[in-house]
Amino acid sequence: MKPQSLEMITRLVGFDTVSRNSNLELIHYVRDYLATHGVQSHLVASPDGAKANLFATVGPQVEGGVVLSGHTDVVPVDGQPWTTDPFTVTEKDGRLYGRGTCDMKAFTAVGLAMVPDFIARGLKRPIHFALSYDEEIGCFGAPSMIDRLVSDIPKPSAVIVGEPTSMRSIVAHKGIAVLRTTVIGHEAHSSQVQRGVSAVMTSARLVAFIEDMMAENKANTDPGCNFVPPYTTLHVGVMQGGTAVNIISRACTFSWDIRTLPGDDWRAYLTRFEAFANTLLPAMQAISPQASITTEVLADAPPLQDQGGEAQELVFDLCGHRHTDVVPYAAEAGQFQERGFDVVLCGPGSIDQAHQPDEYIDIEQVSACEQFMEKLADRLAN
Repeated sequence: MKPQSLEMITRLVGFDTVSRNSNLELIHYVRDYLATHGVQSHLVASPDGAKANLFATVGPQVEGGVVLSGHTDVVPVDGQPWTTDPFTVTEKDGRLYGRGTCDMKAFTAVGLAMVPDFIARGLKRPIHFALSYDEEIGCFGAPSMIDRLVSDIPKPSAVIVGEPTSMRSIVAHKGIAVLRTTVIGHEAHSSQVQRGVSAVMTSARLVAFIEDMMAENKANTDPGCNFVPPYTTLHVGVMQGGTAVNIISRACTFSWDIRTLPGDDWRAYLTRFEAFANTLLPAMQAISPQASITTEVLADAPPLQDQGGEAQELVFDLCGHRHTDVVPYAAEAGQFQERGFDVVLCGPGSIDQAHQPDEYIDIEQVSACEQFMEKLADRLAN
């Protein structure tokens, strides 16, 4: 691992960019760092101005370049039993510990640390940096940045999203839709169930229906599917409702996600869910006309489909092997693909360490990423 890589990883991890916070301090640091090397950055602010994406080009403004894409936000550390300071990189036993070392600041840091080398090599095709916000809470930031990439930079030949893949080529990932359902019932004394509409018990029926849809998917699994698990999943993660054990609950809210296989459409599941909900409403509204079931879509990120292409061939060459894999989590790669970019996931670190207390990246993975970037620079300089 090069000293400049360690320094940049330490810098980026040192910014507390948990998604609930602003990422502007990190973004401004990257902007100023690039400016010292004569590279102009372009910021794409969030609607409230509290966060921003950044994109920048190293090399000539010509087609055929490569985008290095990474999200700047990290997940919270609250309640996790960390043994080191999450926002201070700690080197120990061949690993770098800290929030974001694995997911996914090391990839961005290695690329940024190599900017002087990229410039010195005289790139004939450019390297574009694309840094986003709010990936961890629904891939909210990237679309506005991708819009600008489409309009503002010459068409690149490949996008590499540096999620932690242990430097393997990931050619497909699942999509995700995040939804929130609110049930409004009618309060009454629990001894008089005929007078009330239980929002909690209605929600339980809806949650069971969600699980039944997933059970159908599991029972009809395609034996040739490479995903684990090999079907579209539906999961309820949070439920809140009720006032007391002896009060029929008026309100209940639950949040759920649908993680779709490439080619599957989450909207079909929502349509089925809403049709089932509608079968419950007549009995509810016979007691209370104000009873209701409503569902909001909080996030929607498409899957990445394996389409072959130049991005895959590029990563094969840079990694020195042709092994590919798929992952069950969602990422911004599907959003790039949706806008016509040729994209693949490849980055240092293992997803097994992501979001964990004492998150870490093996130093040998950082070194592998450095070699990857050096080969990329050689390729674009020739």
